[in-house]
Amino acid sequence: MTAETSPLFARMAHSILEGEPEEAVQLAKEALAQGIDPLAAINQGFVPGLDEVGRQFGCGDLFLPDLVRAGAAMKAATQILEAELLRRGGTRQSAGVVVLGTVKGDIHEIGKNLVGTMFTANGFQVYDLGVDVAIEAFVEAVRARQADLVGVSALLTTTMTGQRKVIEALEQAGLRGRVKVLIGGAPVTREWAKEIRADGYSEDAAGAVKVARSLLARK
Repeated sequence: MTAETSPLFARMAHSILEGEPEEAVQLAKEALAQGIDPLAAINQGFVPGLDEVGRQFGCGDLFLPDLVRAGAAMKAATQILEAELLRRGGTRQSAGVVVLGTVKGDIHEIGKNLVGTMFTANGFQVYDLGVDVAIEAFVEAVRARQADLVGVSALLTTTMTGQRKVIEALEQAGLRGRVKVLIGGAPVTREWAKEIRADGYSEDAAGAVKVARSLLARK
């Protein structure tokens, strides 16, 4: 990082913290115009801003709307920079392959969508199966995508059992040993995660990224 790029990287981080997609896009373009490597712009400029958002959200200084705006800003910036990476014949190193979905019988998706946005912004390759997802669809997606992690959301106490069924189906398919299972949703608790033998649990999107990184680091 040079003296010239340091202020630009600081502005990039600030655009994420403030949740300003248009500003983030402009800064991404400015970085490319200055000849800054796209990967350096992502990792040294925008990612620190997202990390700070996660820290402040965890402390209660930022709230869900702030997280949504930050995720949108990060997504907008990385789209510009990753497109340039592809044009140059390079790619951003993936943090892991993630399959996401809300269990069968449950059509809630706001939390899941936010988790997906945060995962994508943090360099994960995300395959979102949507809502009301059949158990078999989770299993097939894990197999087809060679997923490192599957995130199973449930927002109703009546559909929480679907999370257990996904884990059991992965075991029966012989896939449980190769994929980590992360669960979440309003009624979900750490105790429930332990009971159904999930690998991890998070109550929010920012926390889910941290848990995922920790789980995959131990694979």
